[in-house]
Amino acid sequence: MTQLTDRGTPLSSASAVDRGRAAALTASFLRGAIAAGLGLGTLAVLLTMMWIASPYPDGGAGAALHVAAGLWLLAHGIELVRPETLSGVPAPLGVVPLLLMALPVWLVHRAARDTLETEEGRPQLTALGAVSTVSCGYLLVGGAAALYAGGGPLTAHPLRALLTLPVLTVLSATAGAWTASGRPHGPLPMWLPRGVRTVLARTRTRSALRSGAAGALLLTGGGALLVGVSLGWHSDPAHASFVQLAADWSGRFAVLLLGLALVPNAAIWGAAYALGPGFVLGTGATVTPFGVLGSPAPPSFPLLAAVPEGPSTSLHWAVAAVPAVVGPTIAWFTLRVAAPPFSVREEAWSARDTAFGTALGGAVCAVLTAFLAAMAGGPLGNGRLAAFGPVWWLTGAATLMWTVALGVPTALLLRAWRLRKRWVKGVRETVRMGRAERRDARKAEKEERKKKEAGRKKKEAGRKKKEAGRKAAPTVAPGVVEPELPPWWRAPLWWLGLRSGTGEAAPAGGPDAVPQDAVPPGAGAVPWAGQAGEGADPDEEPYDFLAADAWHERGAREARWAAFKEASGGLMADFPAAPPSPAGTDPGPSPADQPGPGRPRADRPRTGRTEEGGAP
Repeated sequence: MTQLTDRGTPLSSASAVDRGRAAALTASFLRGAIAAGLGLGTLAVLLTMMWIASPYPDGGAGAALHVAAGLWLLAHGIELVRPETLSGVPAPLGVVPLLLMALPVWLVHRAARDTLETEEGRPQLTALGAVSTVSCGYLLVGGAAALYAGGGPLTAHPLRALLTLPVLTVLSATAGAWTASGRPHGPLPMWLPRGVRTVLARTRTRSALRSGAAGALLLTGGGALLVGVSLGWHSDPAHASFVQLAADWSGRFAVLLLGLALVPNAAIWGAAYALGPGFVLGTGATVTPFGVLGSPAPPSFPLLAAVPEGPSTSLHWAVAAVPAVVGPTIAWFTLRVAAPPFSVREEAWSARDTAFGTALGGAVCAVLTAFLAAMAGGPLGNGRLAAFGPVWWLTGAATLMWTVALGVPTALLLRAWRLRKRWVKGVRETVRMGRAERRDARKAEKEERKKKEAGRKKKEAGRKKKEAGRKAAPTVAPGVVEPELPPWWRAPLWWLGLRSGTGEAAPAGGPDAVPQDAVPPGAGAVPWAGQAGEGADPDEEPYDFLAADAWHERGAREARWAAFKEASGGLMADFPAAPPSPAGTDPGPSPADQPGPGRPRADRPRTGRTEEGGAP
């Protein structure tokens, strides 16, 4: 039973994991379907409101929903067809509002990003799994919308729907998965060919992609600026066209929304005009800075009122400033990697690599501009309305010419100037550092020599001092012992007049000196340090110490005792200096005569020397 129970636990765990993964995949699939439904529902609600507000609608609510489905397919870049025309020939509608395309792209991107977010208690899907399930759910609703739009006033082109819808969905979902993964720059997936992974992993390729995208963005912004200036210059024709298209406020609101959705298209048209090739307004008319070629017959629309008219002037030629700025911009972005700040010549790219990187950035900008030009134009009908917008290959070629012709020389000049400045600065710093190092080395060597010389002089002075001490040492007669000096901590007691070891007052003149009046006449003097004699300083006055034998005699003792009594003022008792000894006995030596610590015997000199100067 235990074995069966233990074996059943992994099976249940595996089943739980499988169920959790299936639930995660189902949730991801539903996220894609919901994203498609939100985009389709937004357009359906908007068109239904406009149909309700319109005083004279052309059809019922079903027609409005069919138009909403057709516009949703048009937002994905799918060319539509109008089957009902005045001539009876179906007319294509291929101009895609680029701002309207941002709605489905953002919804798919967000669905894939939210699918890869970590949720507690649910297994995490891989990026490939999230992209696949979100795309499948989105395409399922997209296919249903294409089938539903087939019976309306705007039908989808079957081939365009089959190619464009999956491509846009998968690319948007991939971008969302990449964003959820932290926007990693590598490693690239292994399913890509090795040559492609090698090329994309190079720094030169990444720099070209970054600089090319910056150039395309700047070019589009410059085109939008030109359109805005021209629209303000032709404000009266634009207002007249806006009022002519719709008489009621609901129609004007619809025209306004359509104009806002076509603003990015107009910006790309303006960029193509600034580049030189311009754009076509029908099959027989082209608008360029050199002038208007042919006889354009544009439809009445506010944005088309900004199209320049008449012969070319200097104001028209001024639009060349837009592509003239794009080339140096690409060169500057390339130089940020080729020769970054605070770099030297050895670290920077070579001139050949810098020129090639700038040209590659210009090529990327040209490809992006050509793609946007192809997306911004298209047919609006048959006959003369079969072509509207810039010609994509002419726009791409002009972009490549402008960016390479101006970007490569600018990049080389900036590189030469920056590296020249860095090289001169580096050489100066190197020379300055070399001088400082040599100066520090000389200073250190000089200090070392000084230290060695000071040590040598110190040793020489010590040696000389020892020799001088040996030469100046006093000569001691044979049998004579030098007095032993007291330790350092007992020396101050001598200068205070205290006898070391006993605390009694010492006579003036030295630690073992005796008073002059206590020395009997003719007593032998004991020499002390400082007394003139052998080995003493001849310039110093000699002085004598009296013999210590008279200090302990009875007469001297009684004299001292009498002096003490007189100094006390009668306070001392009247008794003799020493107690009387019994009759017939010898009083013996007094206590002062007894030898003890710090008390020399009366018959022993206190200086450590004998009267004859010999050893004690």
